[in-house]
Parts: sequence; structure tokens; C-alpha cells
Amino acid sequence: MSDLHNEGGSKLEGGLLSVIVPCRNERDHIEAFCASVAAQQVPEGWTLEVLIADGLSDDGTRECLAALCARDARFVMIDNPGRIVSCGLNRCIERAQGRFIVRLDVHTVYAPDYLARCLDTWHATGADNVGGPWKAEGASGPNGRVQCAIAAAFQSRWVAGGARSRDLGYEGPVDTVYLGAWPRETFARFGGFDETLVRNQDDEHNLRIHKGGGRVWQSSTIRSTYYPRALVSDVFRQYRQYGYWKPFVMRKHGQAASIRHLVPGVFVGLWLALLLLTLGSLLWAASPWAPSTAPVMAAAGTYPSHGPWLAWIFAGLSAGLFVGLNLLYGLGVLLVSSLIATQQGRELMPYLPRVIAAYHVGYGLGSLRGWWDVIVKGRPDPAFGKLTRGPAR
Repeated sequence: MSDLHNEGGSKLEGGLLSVIVPCRNERDHIEAFCASVAAQQVPEGWTLEVLIADGLSDDGTRECLAALCARDARFVMIDNPGRIVSCGLNRCIERAQGRFIVRLDVHTVYAPDYLARCLDTWHATGADNVGGPWKAEGASGPNGRVQCAIAAAFQSRWVAGGARSRDLGYEGPVDTVYLGAWPRETFARFGGFDETLVRNQDDEHNLRIHKGGGRVWQSSTIRSTYYPRALVSDVFRQYRQYGYWKPFVMRKHGQAASIRHLVPGVFVGLWLALLLLTLGSLLWAASPWAPSTAPVMAAAGTYPSHGPWLAWIFAGLSAGLFVGLNLLYGLGVLLVSSLIATQQGRELMPYLPRVIAAYHVGYGLGSLRGWWDVIVKGRPDPAFGKLTRGPAR
């Protein structure tokens, strides 16, 4: 490819470009991924090194990587004993020699000029982190319909809460980008990734950049396609983790990255509160306690003589609110599912409602548990650090 120039015509001098990749148990995907990276169109004057931090894989990934590295000296395998993404990214950054660093993910397919467009956007904007939109797709054919529904819901602004990272045509400053690409100076200025975070480490790092006066930029010219989880249960567990780790980011910085991160937790919390209130009031109304004590309390002037009926009225009101909330959410999910299916294919309609619910309820439950561990325990639960991508992909 030709040399890169910004709008003022100045030329970006070449150098070493470092690609950093965290991975664990990716035997079925690592060879195709490495082949796609090796085929990237690196601009003239730039050379490539690819650092892959393996989280002590036990499925044969390490053996595949060792063979790949032996064939191509540009590829280097690094041990990641911490096993999680943030640790792997930091181990790669510590070893990286390039003046520009680009993160890649094994489950994403990249345009042939992906690395070049990252360099071009950085040179044109001078941003501290650049990246492209987060585009998701599912596998083709009948067996891929669940994954296609997961990808279609992922892309919808009604499911994602209007996140700029899902807007494929947006060009400009954002709160976060998919993956990321940084000049080396960014890590010297803002530090590396927070290794206490199993999820949301990229959001936290971008929040740190913003708070430190830096800029994050999204360009529609940086193109890639992400293949999400293929099972609804995996999506639920994945987003439960995302929701769980977000309160730890909020505690660290004293603020939420966006109001959209709070909404699922508030909704699920309200749902649980109404459920408990309804069950509790029904048990109270049906218990021997209410009618047996009502006359005594009525005589004392503290309770109406029709005490049991008051309990049943209260139970009915709480039950009505609970049913109303479920109906309102259910109708909303059906409406959004219909809108998505109209755009992406009617064959996805049977799968979309439970996919959308998995996104929302998983994130909401995770948020509530995260806030509990932040406020009450003061530390994260190691159980929320496990892999969420199952064997079916």
C-alpha cells in the first residue's frame, strides 16, 4: 500500500506496528485468525509483529500457536498466567516494540486494510485511541439462525441502548470503540489495562483516557465483523458478566460510563421487588395471622374491621403492578423483535424475544450482583471470571 498522509499532506513515517491478541482455548479458530493477520495489507515502510498472549490453554491451542510461530517469525506466543483479557493485553504491551499498537480478537474477521485504516485514522485525528464500529454477524444457513438473531439484536439501537459503537456509519469522537488501536504514548500517559477487571477493561481504559483529557475516535473506514456467541445461554452468561463488572468500574471512577448501563439493573431490580412484594402480600393475606388479629387491632382503633380484605387489596395492587410491568416489557420486546426481523429477516422472529431478554436480564442481574459485591463485600467474586463462550460457536 502507499504511504499514509493526513489532510494537511504530511506523511506518516513508517515503523514497527505491534498487533496484540489475548486468547485462551481457541484451537478451532487460531490458525484461520493468524492467516488473516498475516494477509493484512501493511502500509509501505511498516513492518509487523504479532504478540499472542495465551491464557494457559488446555485444548491444543498452545501447540498450534507454537507451530505457527515456528513458521512465521512475526508471530510470538506469550504466556498469560492471569488467563483473563486485561492481563493478556498488558503482557503483550510490555513486550511490544512498535510505535503503534493494535488489538485484535480471534472471533473477528477483518477487512484486508484494517491495520492500515487504523494507522490512517490515528494520523488524521491525533486521537489517543482509534477503532471502528462493532459489527456483528451470524453464520449462514438454518443452523446459524440463533447466532444470526443474537447478532441482529446486538446491532439494534433498541437493544444496545443507542451505543455509538454499534452505529456502522458514525465518524467522530466516542466514549469507547471496539478493540482499539493506540500510539505507544497512550499507555505511557494513561497506563495499561486494569487487571482486576475480567470484563469492561476496555471501557474503563477509555474512560480513563477521557478523564485524563485524551480523545477516543471511531471511523467507519476501520471495518471488521464480529461473530458473537451462538447459544442464548452463553449470551446470558456473557452479559451477566458485563453487568457484574460495570459497578466496579463505576466505583473506581466515581461515575457511570453511560446512563444506559444503569437501566437494565434498575428494571430487573424493580421486577424482583414487585415479585417479592406480590408473593409476600399474598402470603400475608392468606395467612391465619391477618384475620385472627384483625378484630383485636380494630378494637384498638389501629386496623379496620375488614383487615383481611385490606391485605387482599394490597396483594391485588402489587400483583397488578407486577403483571403490568411484565406485559409492558413483553410488548416492548415483541415490538423491537418485529422491527429487527423486518430489517434482518422474518425467519429470526421466533428467536429474537428470548435473545433480547437474555441481553437485558443477564446484564441487569449481573449489575445487581455487582453492586452487592461492591457495597457489601467490597471485592469481586472469582466465579464471575470464567469463560462464557461454550463449545458450540
